[in-house]
Amino acid sequence: MSTPDLTTAPQAIDPAFENVWDELVWRGLVHVSTDQEALRALLAGDPITYYCGFDPTAASLHLGNLVQLLTLRRIQLAGHKPLGLVGGSTGLIGDPRPTAERTLNTRETVEDWVGRLRAQVERYLSFEGENAARIVNNLDWTAPLSAIDFLREIGKYFRVGTMLKKDAVAARLNSDEGISYTEFSYQILQGMDFLELYRQYDCVLQTGGSDQWGNLTSGTELIRRAEGASVHAIGTPLITNSDGTKFGKSEGNAIWLDADMCSPYRMYQFWLSTADSDVIERLKVFTFLTRSEIEEYAELVAAEPFRRAAQKRLALEVVATVHGVAATAAVIAASEALFGQGDLTTLDAETLRTALEELPNATVGAGTPVVEALVSTGLVSSLSEARRAITQGGVTLDGERVDDETATVQGSLPGGVSVLRRGKKTLAGLFVG
Repeated sequence: MSTPDLTTAPQAIDPAFENVWDELVWRGLVHVSTDQEALRALLAGDPITYYCGFDPTAASLHLGNLVQLLTLRRIQLAGHKPLGLVGGSTGLIGDPRPTAERTLNTRETVEDWVGRLRAQVERYLSFEGENAARIVNNLDWTAPLSAIDFLREIGKYFRVGTMLKKDAVAARLNSDEGISYTEFSYQILQGMDFLELYRQYDCVLQTGGSDQWGNLTSGTELIRRAEGASVHAIGTPLITNSDGTKFGKSEGNAIWLDADMCSPYRMYQFWLSTADSDVIERLKVFTFLTRSEIEEYAELVAAEPFRRAAQKRLALEVVATVHGVAATAAVIAASEALFGQGDLTTLDAETLRTALEELPNATVGAGTPVVEALVSTGLVSSLSEARRAITQGGVTLDGERVDDETATVQGSLPGGVSVLRRGKKTLAGLFVG
């Protein structure tokens, strides 16, 4: 089996840029912001404290959140001090969606998810050195606050007219669903987070998705009114494919960062399938490759798109960042072996099983005839078609051509599985039990 090249880009600021702000702009990470010249000067000066918040509305973060995690890391690499906020209080309410009210999760569920998300956020930041990261939970300052104190100390600074103009609120007000006071108040809570972090840590910058711009500016405006201070916000673009479809979604199934919710193999295949028209922008946003390296890949995409060199590098970089080099090596080996470029018998059993779960598959007993397995997996529609395929030499089992119609499945690969192939590229997995 060929050994995959697992040389990954070091996490560093690209020296081609004078300022981390310039690099963020080049990577396409600034869709909207407060004063750009002031931000550029701020990020070029002495270390500042900045933050991004993550609400526990699921048991894992996803690729959209990865944009924020990597943005936090890039700014930290420039010498600034990140705060990763996990929303123990805001997660109990949920950011208003444009279409319908969220279903409120139980306190126990949210508490569990807070722990899971905290562990994920911690993996992307450094907690050493003079600009060590810190994780905070907004429940710590929200829970002790009474409703009266909340209204007197925070609510008095917000103007209902301004709140009604926020995009998500306006969309809901114009829908049949309407919006509850609970979700309407979310922007106040997020604004209060920025104010609290400003007071506790002198935090002067918040980053987030551009769809959160109304919530981000609720914090900048609250600090202006309550403290008379000017702070900043950066809204990163929502990542979409060149055809306009939503990025990271497949029939409602997000690409999660938790390996139990989305296997490293599935994530690797997701990145491999990136369109040529999207891959260079993905390299800018999701990797630490330098500008010169990415420009080289742009040339390869134009000259030799069939090699998919940029997609392979993108998949390597992101999966290694999310799941580690060892898991990535196993995934690449499995991907190559499944498609005829390696020895299936040498693969890691767990990685092979998760890879086969992404293929058409079936559970069969040991000794099941191959012709029946072909039908069970959907590679053929009938036993007669299965026999013809074998006769024509178009079927392989565990990498060996099947010549005998009476051949059986034994689950001889690591983990007690088998791999069926019809033709060159049509694969199916067999879980033998």
